[in-house]
Amino acid sequence: MGRPDHGSERVVKIARRCLVAVGAIVMTYAVIGALTDADVKAGALVFLIGVLVAHDGLLLPLTIVVGVLVGRFAPRRLRTLVRVALVISLAVTIVAFPLVLGRGRAADNPSLLPLHYGRGLVEVYVVVWAAVAIAALVQALRARRRAE
Repeated sequence: MGRPDHGSERVVKIARRCLVAVGAIVMTYAVIGALTDADVKAGALVFLIGVLVAHDGLLLPLTIVVGVLVGRFAPRRLRTLVRVALVISLAVTIVAFPLVLGRGRAADNPSLLPLHYGRGLVEVYVVVWAAVAIAALVQALRARRRAE
């Protein structure tokens, strides 16, 4: 596979610029709405600032470091698959973590958090990484066929 032609590079560049512009407009709208809405409490703004700091100060640098390590140590043909699986695993973990911890579970109300969320999280990991293994196998088989 060769380099894409200049036309497709231009389309990608325009698409990126459009996505950045749309994202900036949406974020501006959200911030203005939060600052001008009387129903938004100061605690919500503190929470959002905390999330932003945690994301930019911890999560993003950690993701970059892990991506670099994967690029250094994983075989070239598996790098993208491993990176995708790691990002999916991270996203699922972040969403599931409060449920796995059981915050909000009440002994007198078994319908609150009724499932075994830790086991469910492990099952999601198994599905994600099994899909990566299958994709890697398909990729290897296609490469072998091309080489023949």
